[in-house]
Amino acid sequence: MEGWDPNTKSTLTQIPLLTTKAGPRDGAAWTQRLKEEYKSLIAYTQMNKSKDNDWFRISAANPEGTRWTGKCWYVHNLLKYEFDLQFDIPVTYPSTAPELELPQLDGKTQKMYRGGKICLTIHFKPLWAKNSPRFGIAHALCLGLAPWLAAEVPILVDSGMIKHKDDTASSKIKIEEVFSICSEHQMYNFCGADKGIIEFELGNASNAHNII
Repeated sequence: MEGWDPNTKSTLTQIPLLTTKAGPRDGAAWTQRLKEEYKSLIAYTQMNKSKDNDWFRISAANPEGTRWTGKCWYVHNLLKYEFDLQFDIPVTYPSTAPELELPQLDGKTQKMYRGGKICLTIHFKPLWAKNSPRFGIAHALCLGLAPWLAAEVPILVDSGMIKHKDDTASSKIKIEEVFSICSEHQMYNFCGADKGIIEFELGNASNAHNII
């Protein structure tokens, strides 16, 4: 298994393999395949939780089990960055792996195709083909998405391409805090209010440290 770190290799060997070779057009056989997919995903999720490495939630978004949606996340510098995760099951599945999509990151990195489809290592497809139909969705997440997040999220954060959801907190002050400031300073222009939060622009940049 060239191209993956020892931890990924070890994790992969513990994910249950699938036995039913069936795709979305294979009727009852596909139903059986879906049962195996869920069994494998549950085992993988439980394994991650036991290692304090829980990092995704995913489930079928339609009755046919051909569209999957969920969330994935990565912790960098003690901050959790969460992203929407989605993909369609190819007609030629399981011979062809699903293309994992993170639509929120579309256009933010070169390691991604149009539409937010992550760019996988050159070693992925050969390994998938070699292990078809035993590999399933859980294996795609382990071999594809987990390494991609580990490699790309720190770069995207450090370059400022993505920001944590709390990064803008310092630009908002609760209304009661603004009123207390108002009694001492006249250095802001109100520009809007929403649910008790007032956003403002400093009128005196030299005194910014008194507010932020």
